[in-house]
Amino acid sequence: MRSTAFYILIILLLFSACQVERKGDVTIKIIATTDVHGALFPYDLVNDKAAGSSLAQAYTYISQEQANQNVLLVDNGDILQGEPMVYYSNFEKTDKKHVCAEVMNFMGYEAGVVGNHDIEPGHEVYDRLVNEFAFPWMAANAVKNSDGSPYFKPYTIIEKEGVKIAVIGFITPAIPQWLPEKIWSGMHFEEIEVSAKKWVKIIQEKEKPDMLLGLFHSGMGNTEDNHAGVRENAAWRVAKNIPGFDMIVCGHDHQEAIKWVENTKKQKVVIVNPKSRVQFLADVTVQFKLNEDGKTYSKKLSPQLIDVKALSVSKPFMERFKAELQEVKDYVSRPVGRFTKSITTSEAMFGDSPFVDLIHNIQLDLADADISFTAPLSFNASIDSGELQVRDLFKLYRFENLLYTMNLSGREIKDFLEYSYEKWFRQMKKKGEPMLFIESSGNRNRLSTMFFNYDSAEGIDYTLDLRKEKGNRISISKMCNGETFDMDKMYKVALNSYRGNGGGGHLTEGAGLNKEELSKRLTNSTTKDLRFYLMKWIEEKKVVDATCNKNWTVQPNAWWKQAKAREFELLYGKK
Repeated sequence: MRSTAFYILIILLLFSACQVERKGDVTIKIIATTDVHGALFPYDLVNDKAAGSSLAQAYTYISQEQANQNVLLVDNGDILQGEPMVYYSNFEKTDKKHVCAEVMNFMGYEAGVVGNHDIEPGHEVYDRLVNEFAFPWMAANAVKNSDGSPYFKPYTIIEKEGVKIAVIGFITPAIPQWLPEKIWSGMHFEEIEVSAKKWVKIIQEKEKPDMLLGLFHSGMGNTEDNHAGVRENAAWRVAKNIPGFDMIVCGHDHQEAIKWVENTKKQKVVIVNPKSRVQFLADVTVQFKLNEDGKTYSKKLSPQLIDVKALSVSKPFMERFKAELQEVKDYVSRPVGRFTKSITTSEAMFGDSPFVDLIHNIQLDLADADISFTAPLSFNASIDSGELQVRDLFKLYRFENLLYTMNLSGREIKDFLEYSYEKWFRQMKKKGEPMLFIESSGNRNRLSTMFFNYDSAEGIDYTLDLRKEKGNRISISKMCNGETFDMDKMYKVALNSYRGNGGGGHLTEGAGLNKEELSKRLTNSTTKDLRFYLMKWIEEKKVVDATCNKNWTVQPNAWWKQAKAREFELLYGKK
């Protein structure tokens, strides 16, 4: 009869045999995408035309590199929003595997992180995808309320030719500022820097990896970046203050970047950001050289960004997903009604407009509200007169949102508007001065403040006086139905969930309501995406005459007309 020691020896020998022998030199290429926003195919389903960049083009490069060397393919979040293709899988065709799981599994992704727009579709969608992805979908700082453990997997270990790479994911903790709690119920979000410090120690002690790769669905940020008490963008601070990372992929802010940071131990960390919508791939070649101890590696990282727009479309990719693409082409081509007039968002940048008033009128109707707040969600979208198709609803309402109904006082409504117009229209001392906040960027002009925060109101008649100072520019004369507007009265207000949760600061910094008070003021919320209800509203009406209600004006009118003509041409060119 053999002794216990004999069996222990056999186990140790088997364990050693399973260990991959470490080599002197190993080269691994890390390829990363971020903020794909549904750009799976080289086709713009909303505008019915070819698109400049997509995963279909990226796969031409990725598959070539996978065939020739060791490749670690990772994604940095925000893939589940932005295109009808993913919307269809999120909300319409839910009885089969999600198209993002099908595509990313086909491409060979080995790790990914959850982005804020991946939380946006709700538990039913992201909980399902955790199981459908063939790779770990991570977020170490998304923490279960019940027991303090991570809601998603915090990190994963990937071994290639004896090299052990730890990959950890983080999500921006500012989600509660933008999304209703029921969408992220059961969890809370730790600050990335706090979470990273904890998990880096765990990984180093438990896993002893040769390399630590961070996937941060969070922007580069800086020492001053702070969103309502929460650090939305933290990649730079973590690279600087928490030794252990060799490389960080950041995103969320849609900024193209390669940046080297020296941490507190004088070690170099590379941060790469391949922008958004697969315009670029982050491509980092890592050369591992075995040290004299035969156990540890020294590393040399060579980062670059690959221009996906210059790549041809992968034929195997398109052949594999031909049926899925055609199914959604048919979906977005379905008629839902007719428009008697063409409408555009360009007019909405300068004043009251048919485009925004259509959304106002639908919100007022759906919520049975007194007043509506909304903003243009696209800079230069247009919907032609005639047949309206499903694709046009993505022009009318670009982002997924719920429709909220909230109680706000007359004073809070005025303060909300003062805040909105302060970010939108400059104070003018004389005719001919600049009116909007416009800056030059390269060869073009652009708005220097975010147009999706240009909230106007419907249900009240009011004016904006360009000559007056901040806080005293809005004058509300009456309700649109002729009733008196009362600063002390509580009104039923319709607005989207992003704004209702404090997004943009209109209700918090503007109207002075804290997060707890916002929750108390919420009286109703739709259960489905607002775009779904917009579609049903239009289907019921059949024919829609989108007109401008002209309930608000900009004064002095002569100043406004001159500035509008000049600045329209600056932003959009000649009519």
